[in-house]
This record gives sequence, structure tokens and C-alpha cells, in this order.
Amino acid sequence: MANVFGILTAIVLALSAFIAFKNKAAYEKEITSTQAEKETLVKTEARLAAAKDRFEVTLPGERKEVEDEVASYTSQEADLTKANATLKSEIETKTAKISASKQKLDDIRERTRKLGDISQLASKLRTLKSEIADLGQSIDSTTAKLANLTAENASAETQIGASQAKFKSYADGESLPDLNTRIRSIYPNWGFVTLAAGNNAGIVNNSTLNVVRGGETIARLMVTGVENASASATIIPDSMAADTTLMVGDRVVPGIKETKKPAGN
Repeated sequence: MANVFGILTAIVLALSAFIAFKNKAAYEKEITSTQAEKETLVKTEARLAAAKDRFEVTLPGERKEVEDEVASYTSQEADLTKANATLKSEIETKTAKISASKQKLDDIRERTRKLGDISQLASKLRTLKSEIADLGQSIDSTTAKLANLTAENASAETQIGASQAKFKSYADGESLPDLNTRIRSIYPNWGFVTLAAGNNAGIVNNSTLNVVRGGETIARLMVTGVENASASATIIPDSMAADTTLMVGDRVVPGIKETKKPAGN
């Protein structure tokens, strides 16, 4: 039993010695590696310091160019950011417009769907437009005809008025108000004259006429006979002054017909 225990103890000690040896070797290796890394770090720091000194001393122009490029890129980035914001706003606005237009288009399509097929509706509209054009031409033609009829009616009314005036003059035994003629010949011994107008100028038989000279009435005549283009008239007694003599060419116009006074007045 003691021998077994001794053997086990020897084995444990041997293992411990082996592990201690291994740990020492690993420790020494780690120390060596750490020392190498420290040397590498010192060399790297030296190279970094040298590069930094070289950058500070030998490359100021290149650094300025880099700084200018950085400033330029920064400015460009700001401009692009602003332009992008503007573009984004425009896109949002146009998107809203497109949405609104789409809604309007949908509404129009819905209304036209209720009206029927677009091609049929267009055909109906063209037909209606043609009918409206024809109706417009018809209205213009009717309006022109109406204007002509109105003018003709006005002319007819004027003629009717003139005819009524003539009829009234004839009925009243008076020559027409627009009569204007001349004495053609004079027969003083028989006390009558002939005139250069007759029915054609509106002279009425038994009507009274005035002989005018210088704007004044110098004599009065009583029509005793009328033909188409001539007439004869008697000089009314006491209508002409004693020192007045009628002359061929004296102007003759309508006068006021004398009204006979009732007997006893």
C-alpha cells in the first residue's frame, strides 16, 4: 500500500514538474513576443513621427490643395443638398397635381360613362353642331328676309300714308300739299290761266291755289279743269291787287279752300 501511494506521489510530482516546465517555456515565449511587439511599436512610432514631420515641413502646398478640395466638395454637397430639396418639393407638388388630375379624369370618365360611349357621343355632338350651324344660317336668312319685309312694310306704310293724304285732299276738294307748279299761259281777257301740271302733280278740280312771287301770295286761283299733265284755273276776283299783273312762270302752290258762309250771315 505504501508503495502504491509512493508511486502515485511520484507521478503527481512528475506531472507538476512537466506542467511547470511547459508554463515557463510559454511564459518566456510570451515575454519574447511582447518585447518584439514593443520594438515594432517603437519603430512604427518613429516612422509616424518622421512622416508627420515630413507632412508638416515638406507638403504644405499639397495639404492646402486637399483642404481647398475638401472645401469645394463641401460647397458642392451643400448645393446638391439644396437642389435635391428643391427637386423633392417639385416632385411632391407634381405628384399632388398628378393625383388631382387623375381624380378629375376619373370623374370625367364616370360622367361620360353615364352618358354613353364616347365615340357615339362625339358623333352626336358633331351632328348637333352641324344642325346648330344650319339653324344659325336659317336664322340669319330669316332675319335678312324680316329686315327686307320690314323695309318694304315701312315703304308701303309711307305710300299708304301718301295715298291717304291724297284721298283726303281729293275728298276735301284740295290739291296735294306738295304741289309746286308754274303758270304756263295767261288769258287776261277771260280771266283764267293754264298750269304746267295736272293730275300727275296732284291738282284737284275746284281746289284753291295760290300764285306766289318773292315769297308772297299775289293772287288766288280756282281750278276749273284738270287733265293728266295740265290744268286750267280762274283768277279769283279781288284776290289780286290792282297794280299786279300775272306772268308766265309765276309759281303756283296749294291754297286754303274757301268755305262758303251760310246765307244770312
